[in-house]
Amino acid sequence: MNIHEYQAKELLRSYGVAVPAGNVAFSDSQAQAVAEQIGGQRWVVKAQIHAGGRGKAGGVKVADSIEEVGRITDEMIGMNLVTHQTGPQGRVVKRILVEEASDIQNELYLSFVIDRATQRVTIVASREGGTEIEEVASHSPEKIITETIDPALGLADFQCRKVAAALGMNDKTRMTQLVRIMKRLYRCFRDKDALQVEINPLAQVAGDKLICLDAKFNFDDNALYRHPDINELRDLEEEDPKEVEASGHDLNYIALDGDIGCIVNGAGLAMATMDAITLHDGKPANFLDVGGGASPEKVTNACRIVMEDPNVKALLINIFAGINRCDWIATGLIQAYTTLNIDLPMVVRLAGTNVEEGRKILEESKLPFLQADNLDDAAAKAVATVKGEQT
Repeated sequence: MNIHEYQAKELLRSYGVAVPAGNVAFSDSQAQAVAEQIGGQRWVVKAQIHAGGRGKAGGVKVADSIEEVGRITDEMIGMNLVTHQTGPQGRVVKRILVEEASDIQNELYLSFVIDRATQRVTIVASREGGTEIEEVASHSPEKIITETIDPALGLADFQCRKVAAALGMNDKTRMTQLVRIMKRLYRCFRDKDALQVEINPLAQVAGDKLICLDAKFNFDDNALYRHPDINELRDLEEEDPKEVEASGHDLNYIALDGDIGCIVNGAGLAMATMDAITLHDGKPANFLDVGGGASPEKVTNACRIVMEDPNVKALLINIFAGINRCDWIATGLIQAYTTLNIDLPMVVRLAGTNVEEGRKILEESKLPFLQADNLDDAAAKAVATVKGEQT
């Protein structure tokens, strides 16, 4: 789960991490009131959407007067902001963040992430702050610093000093500040079951002060039951409505831009199914994992959610039953077909527990399911139906 920048900064502030003075606003008058409360001569107005690259897309602007704060806010709120992370459809800006402008002398990059290779929390840092870390990794990988944290020992002071020295923070004042920031970020990361905490940039401003100018959090959805305070920060308007609905039915759904709807059980099988579709020159429309113990009602809800995408021209159901049962899946597909009035081709591949019972149920239904023998056969049939080569 992601949260807005202003929410991330409030969380950092609660852990004693320095962030600019500022507040969220939903109108030009509110933005002007925030600027007046902050004081000063210059302010930064930032669009609040769940996507990076806002600055390049016109979602971050500097204002030199209270009146300009209001004008910029009026232009931003309601605009469709298109960045490299939103896709061509963009995101509508519904709120902005007004902050005091900082006199930036140097910009750094600092983040804590879960490294899947080592299965440990890892510090990722660079002197190339203020730019996309992916670009730095692509063009200048030697400029990226990493430090792996032992889960039994936690983040040690010597590791913080090592990273600080690599970032050029060698004098006592700046090193002390950076060590303190890193220790507090790690504590926040650990306490809140985060998957990522990214500060970009971590800026050195007047007086050699280090301050987090931009912050991003990503939390483990499976741990949110332990953090109702974090769960309350979820902005459903920033998420795909189909993904929100799917989560309410205990389904994992991610929308894609293809035309073959995928319903599977298990993330690995979902990835393999999408690869198989692509191999046959097709394009998956989604990733939908019904998980274990899929009841007929759950299968019906999965079909309905997938079909809400107007681009879907065929459904591919690929089930390898272990905890699930193929007869449950088959019953759910028949229920979905009859109650949802499905008029799209449905390719079904069943394997595993009660597979013969499941196939028999589908055959005896006399409904036009296209049964497949294996994954490759299923993908080929699904792509063929979309291309009009098979009915």
